[in-house]
Amino acid sequence: MTMFTNMIDGYRRFRANGWMTQHERWTTLADGQSPRVMVIACCDSRVDPATIFDASPGEMFVVRNIANLVPPFETTPGHHGVSAALEFAVTQLEVEEIVVMGHGQCGGIAAAMSQRFADAAPGEGGFIASWIHMLDEARDRVIHEHGCNATHELELEAIKTSIANLRTFACIREREKAGKLELHGAWFSIDAGKLHVLDPVTGEFAPA
Repeated sequence: MTMFTNMIDGYRRFRANGWMTQHERWTTLADGQSPRVMVIACCDSRVDPATIFDASPGEMFVVRNIANLVPPFETTPGHHGVSAALEFAVTQLEVEEIVVMGHGQCGGIAAAMSQRFADAAPGEGGFIASWIHMLDEARDRVIHEHGCNATHELELEAIKTSIANLRTFACIREREKAGKLELHGAWFSIDAGKLHVLDPVTGEFAPA
């Protein structure tokens, strides 16, 4: 029995229960999506945004990547997956809120703190190193203030870094200034099951 076989069994349970009980909603969603919020989260298997926020299908436009990072606006050659998703959510779907959600025990953050993949080649950790390079300044700041073992502090700082990078996109700045878009930060504790929300005024996280 493979994991994919188990997934197919799960699909059949979903088809018989979840899909059937929300058949009308799925029929409506077939005509298009209109989520009001975008969530940028880590691709860690333990922190599914739909589960944590108890969301129904079609409620959230979700992007997941290592350490829930948003790259700054740039026009260099390459494949800008997060930027493309962000542009689509803001300019096409016209979401009203964007939530950057980090979490505890994040492997990407731990790698950024330890610089574990600093000298790795692409395909052997180099892609990871290049991605979390975005946290170099935040890591140095956290280490200066809290020491070399302050992984939790970097988890929180990474959320703030992504929010700052969101504001390098003109489409976001314009909509935020016009009151059409709000940015939020959140951090989820896996072991305690608690969500902490960023206060935009104090810069501190507090339980929701």
